[in-house]
Amino acid sequence: YRVSGPVNLGRLIQLSALADETRLAFAPFKPSWPKTLVKSTSIFNQLKTNDILIHRPFESFDAVIAFLHEAVYDPDVLAIHQTIYRTGSDTRMLNLLQEAVRRGKEVLVVVEIKARFDEETNINWAESLEAIGAQIVYGMLGLKTHAKMLLVMRKEGGRIKRYAHVSTGNYNANTAKLYTDICMLTSNITLTRELGYVFRHLTSQLALPRMSQLLVAPFNLQRTMLRHIDVLKRAAMAGQPARIVAKMNSLTDEILVRALIEAAKQGVEIDLIIRGACILPIDAQGVDGRIRVRSIVGRFLEHSRVFYFETTNKEGAQSKKMWL
Repeated sequence: YRVSGPVNLGRLIQLSALADETRLAFAPFKPSWPKTLVKSTSIFNQLKTNDILIHRPFESFDAVIAFLHEAVYDPDVLAIHQTIYRTGSDTRMLNLLQEAVRRGKEVLVVVEIKARFDEETNINWAESLEAIGAQIVYGMLGLKTHAKMLLVMRKEGGRIKRYAHVSTGNYNANTAKLYTDICMLTSNITLTRELGYVFRHLTSQLALPRMSQLLVAPFNLQRTMLRHIDVLKRAAMAGQPARIVAKMNSLTDEILVRALIEAAKQGVEIDLIIRGACILPIDAQGVDGRIRVRSIVGRFLEHSRVFYFETTNKEGAQSKKMWL
């Protein structure tokens, strides 16, 4: 078919669902329940002793739904704050947030309108929640609210205890079956307090205080990453082994690219796993093969972001840092 204008190749994805050829399709894949999360025990109680890391789609998004479900029906939970970026057609999370409002809990939802292909769904979510009394904030002017955060405030022994879910993936049950993502359930005091600061910033635009665990773009993420790259570059210059492994959607930040090239020139070994665009020239003069860039193409869309920094000092002690 000849068309006048650009072709939306994304629509071709629907064709595969019409093909009646089982030999051409992947075998059905069923995510498992996270091994570190006990179904029969309160998630809040489990988070008091340890964080829970979930690797989707290999582990089920239903664990996140279970966390929100427990928060909604727990009479001691006072408030639920959540960001919404890409929701999809599954209404379980929307239904739970609506139930939370009906039960008298404070529900705050930060909705990002500029979520490609999901604008209409996001607006419908926002309007249905706002109609029954939830507090809705439509992102920030000039910035895209891309963070995935769910913060629960619970009354425990006369004080407020915070629990949270943070993720590289969207609150979307459909893409949770197709994208590789990492998420964490936690009650870490510092981390959950800083998540509260981010929600306060999104709703009131008050300045963020100095963070010790959260890196928030565009405020301190790039600066902190450059500092860590510089630490490894100096270690390599001193003759110490140094390595960076970074997995991300794309790498198009010129300042960061230059920093990685300079680090490689000084001896830092760098492995990059980039799903999409990458402007870093691996054959730059002086790099000498110390930067390797790979793209993983397979059944699932690689969506997780992981940054790993490692060096060894002169005494042989290793220093390792990882960000998710």
